[in-house]
Amino acid sequence: MANTKSITDKTERKKIKRAARKKAAPKGPRTGARGENKAKVKKAARGQSKR
Repeated sequence: MANTKSITDKTERKKIKRAARKKAAPKGPRTGARGENKAKVKKAARGQSKR
């Protein structure tokens, strides 16, 4: 991605970013699931409520 910190005009900045995105090499396919590193939430125990 192009460094656009110095450009103050929003439309100009977007134009440069879009051009940089088009020029960049395509990303490879994913090796794992998208959320595989997220902390998994344990399911609450079924049955009688705790409180």
